[in-house]
Amino acid sequence: MSLHPTLQPYADAWTHSVEAISELVQPLVEGEWNQRTPCPGWSVRDVVSHVIGMDCEALGDPRPIHSLPRDLFHVTNEHQRYTEMQVDVRRHHTAPEMTSELEYTIIRRNRQLRNESRDPGTKVRGPLGTELTLEEAMRYRAFDIWVHEQDLRVALGRPGNLDSPGALIARDYLLDALPDVVAQKADAPRSSAIVFDVHGPVEFLRTIRVDIQGRGTLETAPALGPAATLTLDWETYVRLSCGRVTPEAVADRVKTEGDPDLATAILRNFTVTQ
Repeated sequence: MSLHPTLQPYADAWTHSVEAISELVQPLVEGEWNQRTPCPGWSVRDVVSHVIGMDCEALGDPRPIHSLPRDLFHVTNEHQRYTEMQVDVRRHHTAPEMTSELEYTIIRRNRQLRNESRDPGTKVRGPLGTELTLEEAMRYRAFDIWVHEQDLRVALGRPGNLDSPGALIARDYLLDALPDVVAQKADAPRSSAIVFDVHGPVEFLRTIRVDIQGRGTLETAPALGPAATLTLDWETYVRLSCGRVTPEAVADRVKTEGDPDLATAILRNFTVTQ
């Protein structure tokens, strides 16, 4: 038995991103591990700690027993507290300790993926005692690790891989969240259409249609006379969706047409990651 075909793209994307992360951080000197990243409250060391910690959990390792400090301003909910545990426990680790643990975790995870024969629908452990299917867990890991690869690239001034396998997983993951952003969070008018025109290394044109009940659906067909159109580049789309920048900070990179209040409401509610 080998990895199920529907899981292979997620494994390939994870491998591509984790190897890129390893290559990025291997030559860093001690001080560079403390550089801030666009991920709120996290340094380069913190992002790598998160990558290690989440893959250790995917391997079935027990979570660390650790008390978080009370002054972590970026930790505001239980999900963030859960995630922060794997990060804070490594905050005083040295550069060699970080790279060694990362490499060892990659070796173990690669071995696990090579031997993975479970069905995509198999239930596995998720955050805060939840359960996910294996497919959901692997898809999220591929998305999450690519986003954090981009965090590290921004912090270290090493842009790249905006069109990698992980980028395509991220595109689909973020697009799945778009109907809720438009119809529920931004409260777009019923029986309306909103168009997103994204250009750059990853390009797409998508329409969110809001029906008479206020439900949003994602469509590939362009809309005639949309209530609003948002045009932006792929990197800006990702950074807004993942809460790395505010709409005000990238106002010069987002072009809006149609209802200005609706466009503003969408951009204010664009973040879909926790």
